Amino acid sequence: MDDIFSRLLTVTSYLTRKLIQFIENLVLRDVRRCLEDSVVNSFHQEVRFSYRGDCVSDPECASTSSRYYDSSKGHGIIGSTESEPGDLTVYSRLVTVESNYSFGGINVVLEGLMLPIFCLRFARRLALTSWRLVLCCIRCAEARMMSFLSRVRRTLHGSSDDIGWLQNDTEMAPVEDGSARFLELLQAIRNGEHTLPDSFVYLLIPGLFSNHSPLYFVNTKRAFSKMGLACHIAKIHSEASVENNAWELKQYIEELYWGSGKRVMLLGHSKGGVDAAAALSIYGDDLEDKAAGLALVQSPYGGTPVASDILREGQIADKETRRIMEFLICKLIKGDIRALEDLTYEKRKEFIKNHKLPSNIPLISFHSEASVAPGVLATMSHIAHAELPWLPLPNFSTEDSIDSMQEMRRVPVIVPVSAVMAVCALHLQLRYGEKSDGLVTCRDAEVPGSVVVKPDRKLDHAWMVYSSRRKNPSEPDCAEMCEALLTLLVELGRQRKVGVKGRNN
Repeated sequence: MDDIFSRLLTVTSYLTRKLIQFIENLVLRDVRRCLEDSVVNSFHQEVRFSYRGDCVSDPECASTSSRYYDSSKGHGIIGSTESEPGDLTVYSRLVTVESNYSFGGINVVLEGLMLPIFCLRFARRLALTSWRLVLCCIRCAEARMMSFLSRVRRTLHGSSDDIGWLQNDTEMAPVEDGSARFLELLQAIRNGEHTLPDSFVYLLIPGLFSNHSPLYFVNTKRAFSKMGLACHIAKIHSEASVENNAWELKQYIEELYWGSGKRVMLLGHSKGGVDAAAALSIYGDDLEDKAAGLALVQSPYGGTPVASDILREGQIADKETRRIMEFLICKLIKGDIRALEDLTYEKRKEFIKNHKLPSNIPLISFHSEASVAPGVLATMSHIAHAELPWLPLPNFSTEDSIDSMQEMRRVPVIVPVSAVMAVCALHLQLRYGEKSDGLVTCRDAEVPGSVVVKPDRKLDHAWMVYSSRRKNPSEPDCAEMCEALLTLLVELGRQRKVGVKGRNN
């Protein structure tokens, strides 16, 4: 489709230029020829009648010119019926008479022709200028049309060449599939085998717009706290730039390490994973002994087509779209437009090229595929629940009573998450042919050199961070999925230590 469109555009542009050049050459040639002929004929006619007028006062000249001057042809001695061949006397006299009166006649004629010649020159220049103006307008219209066609083509092409660029780069480290081991650990956790050690501090890093959502990692943090694990949700400005959040996370990790004396396990969702990876990339020397591992959950490490398609320059309505996003992010929610810009393919390519992840920290890349079934598309709301921490909670002796009171202070929050993610996933699948969770394609979520985890069920982008009151007992929830990811991350860290010791010995 793009090849045919490009060829048609090239042929149209070539034919348009050739047509304009042909018309311009044809009209300019005719205008020059017409103006030159009119000036020459006018000049000859004026000179001819001036000569005859000067010779009338001289009888001899008049009689001679009447014999040897043909007024119908306007030039020279042509002979007469009364003259004989070889009679050069009269001819030489005529030439002498004409030469005597030629200079004065030419001066008079030139003085009389100055205004007409000036007018003709002015008209000629005016015609040429008008024609050039018309051609300039045609070329401007052609340039505008070409610019519009280029914008249409750039808009339709979108992010086709950017999706999955990490896998196409030969310099990037290969990935390893860890889905089988993840599913084993998940099944063990559901059977009551919790092996996540308390020798680490677990830091959950939320993604974009998490400051305006009361659901982010609430259920996961509660489940970890029940197991006696030190778990924290990073309080960062999620709508800030990646570099700004990297600096805040660096300080956050150092405070947790110095306060507890334990290394920190990181789990970042969406942009939170990108922020955590940026902290390890930029401040790797400072965090080498403090960060134990990183799990990126549905994170656009290579970029996302959603952000790129919104903020791409050179496409239709690019300036208007940018102004709308700046109003929503900067004015409405008091964020930074760079938070969305940093997730585009252009910015991610530049950042990854300049900042490499440390090779001594284990990495896990978790990505999923959203369901685009008609039943999901018809679901216009997902009933999630948020806690109300300001309600007083009495102290009860039994654990069942505490759980019942926690259920009482949870309120439903109607969020059309499932339907929106399904529509976005369907859009990306139809436009680019890529599987995604609604916002991040599967190929862009795989970090080079990491262990890739793919669940055996379809999950949208927001499934890992919200909790639902309706829970299917046969399926794991988001807290169990996060626990399985961190357990696998701990195993990878232990295996890496064993490998390093074996190489040293």
